Amino acid sequence: MFELDRSKYPPMQDGKSEFDINSHKYLKLWHGPQHPGVTGNMALELTVSGDEVIELKTHIGYLHRGFEKLMERRKYINCFPIVCRICVPEPDTNEYLFSTAVEELAGIEIPEKAKWIRTLNLEMSRLGSFLMWLGGQASMFGMGSVGQWCITHRDYLLDLFEEMCGARVYHMYMVPGGVRGDLPDGFGKRLEAVLQKCEKVIRDSEIVMLNNSVLQARLKGLGIITPDMIDKFGIVGPNARGSGIKRDVRKDTPYLIYDQLDFQIETEDGGDGWARLIVRFKEMKQSISLIRQIMQKMPKTGEIKAKMPNPLHWKIPAGETFVRAESTRGEYGYYMVSDGSEYPRKITVRGPSYTHAMSLLEHLGVGLNIADVGGIMGTLHTYPPEIER
Repeated sequence: MFELDRSKYPPMQDGKSEFDINSHKYLKLWHGPQHPGVTGNMALELTVSGDEVIELKTHIGYLHRGFEKLMERRKYINCFPIVCRICVPEPDTNEYLFSTAVEELAGIEIPEKAKWIRTLNLEMSRLGSFLMWLGGQASMFGMGSVGQWCITHRDYLLDLFEEMCGARVYHMYMVPGGVRGDLPDGFGKRLEAVLQKCEKVIRDSEIVMLNNSVLQARLKGLGIITPDMIDKFGIVGPNARGSGIKRDVRKDTPYLIYDQLDFQIETEDGGDGWARLIVRFKEMKQSISLIRQIMQKMPKTGEIKAKMPNPLHWKIPAGETFVRAESTRGEYGYYMVSDGSEYPRKITVRGPSYTHAMSLLEHLGVGLNIADVGGIMGTLHTYPPEIER
């Protein structure tokens, strides 16, 4: 990890930002909110001495706010256009958790086939989210071609989502009781063709990135997360698994049909940006394997939705619950409280980006070169909408 010699930097006087390297005065720089080196609509306030970052502060509020509060003023079914926007590149995790929380409060058991289709939907979403991350990570280190490849192949997956539910980005497909529709005829063959394309682009990206000595030099030793930091900062997902921590909600507390699938928790021991890159490459291949297993084992027939009351006049029994799932960025949680009315009393969303993009990034940013600020954001894989919920 970068160790900063703070004795070189006397305290700033009167908040002045005038820069003079000889007298150790400082310069304030804004990195974002509109900048190719940030992972979304957020800004980083950098205090630098020369090209070295001596303080990093995150600033949010440039996108949207108050989704949790907005849901308290809407009936349960009317919350779906909101929840999927809490994480744009991977909306399905939010749809699943919202639906599952409602189902637990209402005592609803979804049909077996609906569980398989939901799991398929989540893994497809997971693969698409990883492709968006990979393109962004590569572009932040000057590999724009990989970025174009990945966005193109994510679009192939969006075509399949459009077949599945009629929408490309915000699906609103998983609803309380199951899913809105069955898979269309011939979907499996078209899905397999896209998976083969994705396998090729992952191989090509590995060749371009993992064999690049410049990328290795910049990622190895960048933003080291030690095992003792995991619980202190609330680190989850590939950011934790890149430090050798074997935690994955799909394995630790299996949900849907994950206990019927063959996969292992992928880890690396380096704890740096390079280790996190390797973990995510492994997990992209893992998602492709899981999708194939699901399509092979999924029941051919069966109900896809339980019998439900009229959603516009549905009063959920009073109670509270907390449900969680594994997103591309790690553990994702929903806390929901019902007071017995047609409206949720309280909904709180725990997205991984809240800690990764704020407290963790502010810690890891100290001592960075300015050129690595965007790169380390990429290694943490954060989505600012999860913060502004």
